[in-house]
Amino acid sequence: MDLGNGTEDQFFGNATEETPGDPIPSWDKNTLLGLQISLSAFLAVVTLATVLSNAFVITTIFLTRKLHTPANFLIGSLAVTDLLVSILVMPISIVYTVSKTWSLGQIFCDVWLSSDITFCTASILHLCVIALDRYWAITDALEYSKRRTTRRAAAMIAVVWVISISISMPPLFWRQAKAHEELTECVVNTDQISYTLYSTFGAFYVPTVLLVILYGRIYVAARSRIFKTPSARGKRFTTAQLIQTSAGSSLCSLNSSVAQEAGLQAGGGSPLFANSVKVKLADSVLERKRICAARERKATKTLGVILGAFIVCWLPFFVGTLVMAICKDCWFDPVLFDVFTWLGYLNSLINPVIYTAFNDEFKQAFQKLVKFKRCY
Repeated sequence: MDLGNGTEDQFFGNATEETPGDPIPSWDKNTLLGLQISLSAFLAVVTLATVLSNAFVITTIFLTRKLHTPANFLIGSLAVTDLLVSILVMPISIVYTVSKTWSLGQIFCDVWLSSDITFCTASILHLCVIALDRYWAITDALEYSKRRTTRRAAAMIAVVWVISISISMPPLFWRQAKAHEELTECVVNTDQISYTLYSTFGAFYVPTVLLVILYGRIYVAARSRIFKTPSARGKRFTTAQLIQTSAGSSLCSLNSSVAQEAGLQAGGGSPLFANSVKVKLADSVLERKRICAARERKATKTLGVILGAFIVCWLPFFVGTLVMAICKDCWFDPVLFDVFTWLGYLNSLINPVIYTAFNDEFKQAFQKLVKFKRCY
């Protein structure tokens, strides 16, 4: 998301010029060319990996009937958004980052900037709706399971795109086309402090606070469920199920008291048989609790990875953008800002890895997909 990427030739543009009296020799053209090629190759690999990982997630969900659930549709929509970032934003950013000058004209600049802001914001907001979906599912499982439909997921996705577009559109209204001037930079004007505050808070700071609150409450619920007996109604979803899987019932949702009653009834009233059933059921319940506790611990760790990766990837960029807008006398090294920008793009590569690597159903579907088998 290029809200304020400077274009001063600090790294590549003036690397071959020598300043009189400068004790540090400038790089020669061969060294500079080697650095440009290496940087381009590295960024191209990151971009290609982002394309392939998100394409695999989309394909897996599409081909695996078992994954056709509202929760997975949200993850699939996130993958589509990150795929758009990798196809429409990152390749152009490679050229701009390496060359340090814009040569594609005003119209293409406007389209690219709008796409950059829209898709990156949508990617961030998708994380919020996924967290919100899981929060509702764990705090109001019985009622929300009835409302957790494909139509509701589509409505949440639509809200994400409306907000994202509303954040990306304002700069187009005050940007003036420079028909008689050669455009050498393509950035959003950070002199509009009101827009910078609106865009950074709408795209990052508010979603971050929301994510911290939601995942904090999910974490607390997960910790309490580790030592809590499952509900007598036997239909509540566990945190592990909500985070790692999205369909069907889990081993953790079985109710021990109901099972015990069934066992006693099967025993026909025989004390010896009933006691034997009780012992077996007790062992089964303990084993179930042990497995459930392990799943809950793994699920809470997954939450930490999700939130930590998001903050690490996007916090430097948005802090830098806000500082540049508020402090006019502050100077940011353009190279450092490029690093922050690509660190944010890297989140589009990390998202499909996090949301699928910790999901057993996705792992199985990936394996079948690699073997060219349609999953049912």
